[in-house]
Amino acid sequence: MKQSREIKTFIFSQYFSDGLKITLGVLLPSLIFYQLNLLSIGITISLGAVTASIADNPGPISHKRNGMLLSILFVFLTSILTGLINKYPVFIGIEILLLSFFFSMFSVYGNRASSIGTAALLIMILTIDEDAIKLSGVWGHALYILSGGIWYMILSISIAQIRPYRLTQQALGECIRDVAAYVKLKAEFYNTESDFDDNYKNLISQQVLVHEHQDSLRDLLFKTKLMVKESTHIGRLLILVFVDIVDLFEQTMATHYDYQAIRNTFGKTQSLKQFNTIIIKLSEELDNLSYYIISNEKPIKLHDFKPELEKLKASIDKVEESGINGLVLKKILINVRNMISRLDQIYSYFNSNYISSQNDIDYSKFVSHEDFDFQKLKENLSPKSSIFRHSVRVSLMFLIGYLVSKLFPIGHHSYWILLTLLVILKPAYSLTRKRNIERLIGTFIGGIAGAFILIYVKDQTVLFVFLLIFMIGTYSSQRLNYTVSVLFMTPYILILFSFLGENNINIAKERMIDTLIGSFIAFFSSLIVLPNWEYYQFKNYMREVLIANYKYLHHVAEELAGNKNDVISYKLVRKDVYVSSANLGSAFQRMLSEPKSKQLKIKDHYKFVVLNHMLSSYIATLITNLHQANSIKLESEHIKLIRKSLFSLSEVIKKLDSPEFKELEISLIEPNQDLIQANESILLKEQLELINKLILDISKLSQT
Repeated sequence: MKQSREIKTFIFSQYFSDGLKITLGVLLPSLIFYQLNLLSIGITISLGAVTASIADNPGPISHKRNGMLLSILFVFLTSILTGLINKYPVFIGIEILLLSFFFSMFSVYGNRASSIGTAALLIMILTIDEDAIKLSGVWGHALYILSGGIWYMILSISIAQIRPYRLTQQALGECIRDVAAYVKLKAEFYNTESDFDDNYKNLISQQVLVHEHQDSLRDLLFKTKLMVKESTHIGRLLILVFVDIVDLFEQTMATHYDYQAIRNTFGKTQSLKQFNTIIIKLSEELDNLSYYIISNEKPIKLHDFKPELEKLKASIDKVEESGINGLVLKKILINVRNMISRLDQIYSYFNSNYISSQNDIDYSKFVSHEDFDFQKLKENLSPKSSIFRHSVRVSLMFLIGYLVSKLFPIGHHSYWILLTLLVILKPAYSLTRKRNIERLIGTFIGGIAGAFILIYVKDQTVLFVFLLIFMIGTYSSQRLNYTVSVLFMTPYILILFSFLGENNINIAKERMIDTLIGSFIAFFSSLIVLPNWEYYQFKNYMREVLIANYKYLHHVAEELAGNKNDVISYKLVRKDVYVSSANLGSAFQRMLSEPKSKQLKIKDHYKFVVLNHMLSSYIATLITNLHQANSIKLESEHIKLIRKSLFSLSEVIKKLDSPEFKELEISLIEPNQDLIQANESILLKEQLELINKLILDISKLSQT
């Protein structure tokens, strides 16, 4: 059952949909022109479609259209320039140096702009070969490339217009799956046999994935006029589900307490096991919801939580009857109930014919806006910029790769060395290393598989079916799993060359050797040519996450002062915490893949990442408890602790070279002796003390 669901989820996912779309866009021109005995023209048009597909990243239709238009323009101009000079190796060498640097700098403007640069570099590499333009000439070749790009753009935009909500549904389903995995990891903290360090490492890694999907979803939902207008039932539905999922994710973070103390106090009771069970079932329910959303079906609930919640409540009552204070367990139970209630609310949306809109909310505040101005590019033209260093490295290594292919020609497709460099070289060493390994594994396994197919399968129709399968596999997995993508790509290329009359075994050998050469150059360049070690950038991520947590904690102070902030400002502060925490966690993960000699203060950095995750979670817990409590006896000790925490945190931020940071003013109310709720007041004090202790620990770490 679970396996069949996984298969169905993949088939209905955005990855498989993209795979089918790109395969259709790339294959159709070649098939049509093959029937007209003009296969070479068809392949050139298909190549134009491939370059346009690179810039066809998920996002609003207007962004996709603009990205593909710019990609088509740069590809067309690059094709003409390269075609005009490809007979002159010296000029080609100069072009490689200049264009590889120029297009690599596009990364300054984000992923979509980076994809445009990649497409232009791809066509430059493929047009370097004189044979590529012999049949149609420079202008004919460029025009066929142009027509292929325009064809693919029309196809992509048309499909998006026909089903305008489908991509958002798929992305929302993927996001919910990530949240489900995060919730399941949280359940492990209530498992007395699990390891804390492993739990935190896994949790931080998963938080990075959650943030990535949430960020792309914000773009899809809040930068698309159709969604923001909420003119249809499904538009309102998708926005409300996303908003509730983000709130549920915060409540997941809010179920964060001193787990070691909880295990020591309640480890022998049944309560922790029951929490573990019910939270795992909650993750299963979220996974179930994601399956139905991705499949575009009406969701059906998986579990009835009421009996389990009653059983858990009875278990906590027994704990209190034994003389142990079970307030913390009650608070966790309330949070779990709220999460289940939030999930029930999401399910109710699918059973309602009308959903109220939220047009009073300015959704544009929740998305990042990229300014495409020359000043930003100019600011990054410095050795201090990681993108500048990467661009210089790409430029030099492309030139070296080109010289190697000319001085030591292995076959007729030495441009594969440059193609390998194009896909492997990344700004960070860890990403280059990871991509290098994935490329080698995929190429060698795929090469062997492709060779066997070509040796034993002679029927052209069967080979075409294999080609179709490998194409879909390549394009479906390119954003999901690069190893699998290359594994499919290699036999796909070998079969394609066999249709063109090339020697299959020689092509396979040549591709493997060129991949090895390109991988070797890429690996050592990331070590010795202007390398970007995460240690030198880590302080920036530390500063960002501390400032975000400072503003988050300041929100608590305002709550205690009775100054209610509007929901939007609170959610913006919360979003900044998620983004900065994910960036910090991602940087730490990259650091772990670097050479041991470059992992400076790795243990301290790990502690810092964990402590900041705990700090964000404790603040989220505190905010949730404040919202849930009917009344709290606010004492002078509370005021003292919150002021001390804010001051200590601001001092840490200042020590990290933060000239733009400014402390925020708070006006806490005087202790109110009328609102007395002793247990709530004690818990508030304990939570504030924990936060203060965490900040002091963070302060010590930041000084090392």
